[in-house]
Amino acid sequence: MDEKRVNIERWSRVVFLVMLDAVCCFAAFAAATWFLHSAVEGGYAFPFKATSVPGGTLTPYFTNVQVSVFILVFLACFALFRLYSSIWSVSGLNEGLMVLAGVGMGTAVCLGLNVALSFVPFAKEVGFRNMSRTGICLAGMFLGVMVFATRFGYRVVRRVVKGASRAGASDKKPTLIVGAGYFGAYVCSQISNGQSAADCVVIGFADDNKAKMGMHIDGIKVLGTTEDIPEIVARHRVQEIIIAIPSITAKRQAEIVTICRATKCHVRLVTPLRELNEKPTMGDLREINVTDVLFRPEVDLDTRSIESYIEHKCLLVTGGGGSIGSEICRQAALFYPSTIVIFDIYENNAYELYCELKRRHPWLNCVIRIGSVRDKARLDAVMDEFMPDIVLHTAAHKHVPLMEDSPAEAVKNNVLGTVNVLESAAAHGVKRFVQLSTDKAVNPTNVMGATKRVTELIVQQFAKSSVMRCMTVRFGNVLGSHGSVIPLFESQIRAGGPVCVTDPDITRFFMTIPEAAQLVLQAGALGESGAIYVLNMGEPVKIYGLAEKVIRFYGYEPNVDMPIEITGLRPGEKMYEELLTPEEEKAMERTAHGRIFKAKPEPVDEEQLREKLEELYELAKLNSAAVVECLEEIVPNFKHEDAIAKEA
Repeated sequence: MDEKRVNIERWSRVVFLVMLDAVCCFAAFAAATWFLHSAVEGGYAFPFKATSVPGGTLTPYFTNVQVSVFILVFLACFALFRLYSSIWSVSGLNEGLMVLAGVGMGTAVCLGLNVALSFVPFAKEVGFRNMSRTGICLAGMFLGVMVFATRFGYRVVRRVVKGASRAGASDKKPTLIVGAGYFGAYVCSQISNGQSAADCVVIGFADDNKAKMGMHIDGIKVLGTTEDIPEIVARHRVQEIIIAIPSITAKRQAEIVTICRATKCHVRLVTPLRELNEKPTMGDLREINVTDVLFRPEVDLDTRSIESYIEHKCLLVTGGGGSIGSEICRQAALFYPSTIVIFDIYENNAYELYCELKRRHPWLNCVIRIGSVRDKARLDAVMDEFMPDIVLHTAAHKHVPLMEDSPAEAVKNNVLGTVNVLESAAAHGVKRFVQLSTDKAVNPTNVMGATKRVTELIVQQFAKSSVMRCMTVRFGNVLGSHGSVIPLFESQIRAGGPVCVTDPDITRFFMTIPEAAQLVLQAGALGESGAIYVLNMGEPVKIYGLAEKVIRFYGYEPNVDMPIEITGLRPGEKMYEELLTPEEEKAMERTAHGRIFKAKPEPVDEEQLREKLEELYELAKLNSAAVVECLEEIVPNFKHEDAIAKEA
């Protein structure tokens, strides 16, 4: 029933527009004829011969069959140029050009018919009367004006009505749009048309282009620059700010978000173009988060090298629904892979990512396969189904304190899971295997770091005996990832505090999720089998200072209205992290990419490693506490907290 009603409404609208255009056509020819008659009577000389109206009346033209034919010609041209299938409430330049094209073609066809009918002997007998070329051209001009008036004129009235409604919209939130460009105008139109954020009313724009100051977009004024935002907010009682600058740099975004956040308004921003491959829509507006104000230099990617190994290839991402895995899928989608296989044990995150990728990239062949890296048979089945070209292995247990309590589970997932993925990938002709590791694998003091160091050794040894190019990418903490320090601080702030920091001097390396994903893909493009690529994380950050920034982001003052509590180091936790061992640092090589370095693999006794791994697997199956001792034997520089305590 609803579909039937929609069809009736659609066709009613088309019929109305056709009848309106027919009336306009008739009026245009009548006006042109009257104008010519008046001009001839007044003695004006036209470049073409003008036919006067017999008897000084327009009656013969009202019964002229030729005018009816010309009207049908114009209506057909209008239909050809989609004037009856356009949405005129949001029309623009393209629709205006279509009107001109329709009128122009109709005029040209009428001129041709007028000449052709003059050679038809019986034309006059059936009611055709030859019209002057000047009259037809004038009729076309008048018709163009009328069509423009009927299509666009009501928008002027609507704008006046909207202006009045803005003035009286006391129940709607006054909204400021930052960015008076294409997307700012788009957001404004969507809000004004009631198609998005119906509870908002746009009161103005802010833009750093001073040439736009005082100008108007859809009748709304550009009120000032971004530096004027606090003043604009106070003067107009703004409640919501939308940052609509897709081309913004990370540094400038952090600056503007900081300014807007200080006003206490609700702030949203559009996802930057560097994270999209198409024009943004209202669906790409999102809430700001604390990582938006923690500026880091943008990654300079060699997109051609990444595209060369991803384009038209099938990618399988283990742990694809996780923080890093999902962002790798988003970034990889920009390089036109043939297929992305999201392999994960947790279906909810994987499904949300799938829906997001299909919305942003409708062309993308994206699939989900649920399974665990512990299950070799499941891995083989998925590899059989898709025969991937590239495997990006991000699945792992990563929480340090939890793995201290469950060392056998860390081994099963991190170590045995990596072996399963490596063996399955090699057996199915995978060309490139990239494993994610962590700075906690360097001189590890905890089980999680030790298991990741073991996987580095496994990948290194596997690369020697396989044609598959195997590599490891090692980096530090990722801002905003699940279970990382930022979400923990945020939850503590929402609970009213205190914000807990283990030690005032503890430091960590940090990078953002998109930054980490981009550098992983870039490292994969370097592609030297057996290499350990280390990402330049910049300077280490004090966790205490990070806590202060997060607290201020939420509008509190550290240790004034939001306390910071020092809790002491947790089991297995170090005061500072390292990205390289002393031996690796001495032999470190710079790659073609300035943010990626290559650590020289340390020599390993293959036979001894194989024997110890078999022992480790058996101990893990038994959930034996001896797992930690076996890890210490495999990783000589692993100094577990229990061992350190015994030495003391």
